[in-house]
Amino acid sequence: MSLRHIIALASLAAAGSAFAQTKWDLPAAYPANNFHTENLAQFAADVDKATAGKLKITVHANASLFKAPEIKRAVQGGQAQIGEILLVNYQNEWQIFGADGLPFLADSYDESMKLYKAQKPLLDKKLGEQGMMLLYAVAWPPQGIYVKKPIASAADLKGVKWRAYSPATARIAELVGAQPVTVQAAELSQAMATGVVESYMSSGATGYDTKTYEHIKYFVDTQAWLPKNAVIVNKAAFDALDKPTQAAVLKAGADAEARGWTTSKAKNTEYLDLLKKNGMTISPPTPQLKADMKKVGDTMLKEWLEKAGPEGQALVDAFRK
Repeated sequence: MSLRHIIALASLAAAGSAFAQTKWDLPAAYPANNFHTENLAQFAADVDKATAGKLKITVHANASLFKAPEIKRAVQGGQAQIGEILLVNYQNEWQIFGADGLPFLADSYDESMKLYKAQKPLLDKKLGEQGMMLLYAVAWPPQGIYVKKPIASAADLKGVKWRAYSPATARIAELVGAQPVTVQAAELSQAMATGVVESYMSSGATGYDTKTYEHIKYFVDTQAWLPKNAVIVNKAAFDALDKPTQAAVLKAGADAEARGWTTSKAKNTEYLDLLKKNGMTISPPTPQLKADMKKVGDTMLKEWLEKAGPEGQALVDAFRK
């Protein structure tokens, strides 16, 4: 065999292996150093290793490929094969997407996981109808109340200037008699410094990132809700993979889900410790405040059920079983 033949055969073989490699894009909305994004990077590395490089998944962090609200449509339309979304962002499209944004329905990691298990069959069905599949989901740290003075009941929030950043947080303000002020995360530090905002609800992460402790000294750890990020896959792209590659994706997804929940819990503790170190007082809600906030949650749940209909009722029943 001549050298030319050998080179031709070698290049054919190389072309064959290059052809066998599949490339997926994974748009995500959060920075590269966010724990959700780090988890995605680990997931992509696991898939690469398990498939011996046959499936390469590129994570595009910080909304660099698609903006947060566009990611779902991009995966649905096949412009991206896989993507990460914040489920509550899509509540207007379908109420069930917003179930984990309902205050005080699931107020701990265990309850949040229980809610996810009840929500999952509905998510699988809906995403399936839209040509997608749910690979895994991970909760954010729970939401608490940042406030200027210790509070014993909801009555202590009357007239307080309360930052609202979503319909739900504005509705909470209305129900407790606080004064809702719409302020985006980027303007929060400034709003606190100038006294435009005296209180708000968010996770320990936001409190630390915005240096809330410079202006507000109390955090009531209500664990009001734990919104989830979900990783969704275009079904046609998944079906085009060979069986071993499909199995590798499902296994890496299951591992990422377990790892993500563990990391979220650890991060929550970490952020609360950092807030304490910076002079913030962290306390659980008083029984009275918990009861008052539960009432707020019940009202909002009732309003949600009216919109969500029988499907929403079935979800809540399954969760409460």
